[in-house]
Formats: sequence, C-alpha cells, structure tokens
Amino acid sequence: MQLREGDAERREIIDGLIAQEYPVVDMTDNEMAKLHVRHLMGGHAPATNNEIIFRFEFPERPGALMKFLQTLGQRWNISLFHYRNHGAAYGRVMVGFQVDAKEKKLAHEFFEKIGYPYKEETDNPAYQTFLG
Repeated sequence: MQLREGDAERREIIDGLIAQEYPVVDMTDNEMAKLHVRHLMGGHAPATNNEIIFRFEFPERPGALMKFLQTLGQRWNISLFHYRNHGAAYGRVMVGFQVDAKEKKLAHEFFEKIGYPYKEETDNPAYQTFLG
C-alpha cells in the first residue's frame, strides 16, 4: 500500500480499521516481513512441528553456506530457507529448523559457534501470521 501523506495517513487508516473492529497488526517496521515473508508463498506448513525461525547475515563469499551446513551437520531438519542478496557484503537469510524444545538452547549455542550475526524470529508476527 502506498501512502501519500506518510505516518499520519497510516495512523488514520489503522484507527479507521480498529474503529470498525478489524484486527490490525502494523508491520511497517518489521524487517523480517519486508526482507523475507513478502517474497514467500504457500502459507502454514501443518506437518512442521517444533519449528524455530532465525534470520542470519551470511558473508557474501564462496563457502559461507557450506560452512553453515557442515557445522549444522544432520542434527536438525531445515524446514524453511530463504536467501536475499542486496549486493552488499552479506546475504540475508531466513532459516526454519525443526528443533525439540529441550534442544533450543543447544541451537543457540550452535549459532554462536558459526559466528554469523543472527536473530531469533519465531515469535515475529509476520512469521506467526503467514507461515507459523
């Protein structure tokens, strides 16, 4: 949706929807929605259990993905993978893993070990609304 009057117009639209009792989730500043979710289709995957979602910044150099996959090994299933290159020194990657709740801490330790910047997005409203 393109707005001509910026934030004031956005706020007016949101207030109008709320006044009509429509649920509203403003994703204007949601990086995951802008970088990844808007490019995906297919919706919820009902057979995917225990999925946790992370965003990474992979260095744009040969072997970066291979390093990630080799470090991961066969411990967890990759249930979602979305890569975006913006011509920068790094690529933006969203990855879903099937991880048992008791191994979630171990997953975070793995991501620290790999050394790429990351952020967990499992509770992100864009993921929960469209993919989770």
